[in-house]
Amino acid sequence: MGDDEPVNVKEYQELAKQALPKMYYDFFAGGSEDQHTLKENVEAFKRIILWPRILVDVSKIDMSTTILGYKTSAPIMIAPTSLHQLAHPQGEILTAKAAAACNVIMGLSFSSTCTIEEVASSCNAVRFFQLYMYKRREISALMVKRAEINGFKAILLTVDSPKLGRREADIKNKMIAPQLKNFEGLVSTEVHDSEGSNLEAYASRTLDPSFSWKDIAWLKSITKLPILIKGVLAREDVIKAMEIGVEGVIVSNHGARQLDYVPATIDALEEVVVAVQGRIPVLFDGGIRRGTDVFKALALGAQAVMVGRPIVFGLAAKGEYGVKRVIEMLKDELELTMALSGCPTLNDITRNHVRTQIDDDRHSRL
Repeated sequence: MGDDEPVNVKEYQELAKQALPKMYYDFFAGGSEDQHTLKENVEAFKRIILWPRILVDVSKIDMSTTILGYKTSAPIMIAPTSLHQLAHPQGEILTAKAAAACNVIMGLSFSSTCTIEEVASSCNAVRFFQLYMYKRREISALMVKRAEINGFKAILLTVDSPKLGRREADIKNKMIAPQLKNFEGLVSTEVHDSEGSNLEAYASRTLDPSFSWKDIAWLKSITKLPILIKGVLAREDVIKAMEIGVEGVIVSNHGARQLDYVPATIDALEEVVVAVQGRIPVLFDGGIRRGTDVFKALALGAQAVMVGRPIVFGLAAKGEYGVKRVIEMLKDELELTMALSGCPTLNDITRNHVRTQIDDDRHSRL
C-alpha cells in the first residue's frame, strides 16, 4: 500500500476534494440549506452503541444475502447518485464494473451521465434503475422501458423530490448540469439561469410536483419490474405504500439534499421497520461511512444499506479501483464487526446487539 492509500472510507473524501474542481466537489458533498440533516446523517450513528456477544464460534463469517431474490456478497448496495462523469471521465461504467467485481447490486441514477445501454453492456452487475417522475410522463415511461429491455431488475421510484431542495453551494457556484445522453432528443438540460444553479432551473422545468399516490397504479401498469419507493421516513407513508402494493421501501432523506431538518435516516429506520412487520424489504440509505454503521442499520431491521457519496469519492480519487476499495473496506469492516459481536451470519444480528437513545430513555425511566 502506498503512503497515500486510504485506510478508511472517510479518507477517500479528502482525496476526492483534492482531485475535483470545487464546483463538482461541493455538488457531491453538499446538502440543503443549513446542512443540519447532512451532518446528522453521519453523527446519529455515533449515538448508537454496540452490545457484542462473546464466546461464539466466528471462525467463518457469512455476509452473503439475497435482495429481491438476487444473490449478493454483502448487504451493501451502490445508491443511485447522479452525474458520475463529473467525478471521472468514464463515469457510471466504472461504477458498474466495480459493483460487478465486488458482487454487489448497483442503483443507476435517472440522472446518470452514461446511458442506460452503456452501463448495461459494460458488465454483468445486478442493476436497479432509479426513476423520477417528469411532467412529460412519456419520458419517464420510456426510461422504464429502456431499463427493462436492458436487464435492470427493479425500479427505485424516488418520491421525495416534487421540487429540488435548496442547495446553496450549487447556487453560489452557479453549478452547471451537463447534457444527459439518456435524454438526447427528448429534453435539453440547457438552462440559462444567471441567478444561480442551472440544476435547480432544470429540475423545476422537468420534475412533476403533482405526482401522488394515485399515480403509482399507472407506473405499475407500464412495467413488470418490482417497484421500491425511495424517500420514505414516516410510518404512515410506509403503511400506505404497502396498501398500494409496492415491493419494498427505502428509508432515505435523499442524502440530506432535499428538506433540511428531517431526521437522520438511522433515527427514522426503526419506526419504518416496526410498521412493515417483515411484509416487504426495508432498505436503508444515508450516512454509511463504516462497517459498524452497516451493522447498526441491520440490527435496527434494514435488509441492506445503500452507499452514495463514498462511492463517488472513491471514483473521483482512484476510478474503478477506488470504488472497489470503498466497497471492500465496508465489507471488511462489517465482517470484523460481525466477528467481534458474535454474529457469524446476518441472521445472527439482532436488535439486542445495539442500544439507541430511545433504549437509554426507557432504561432511565425504569
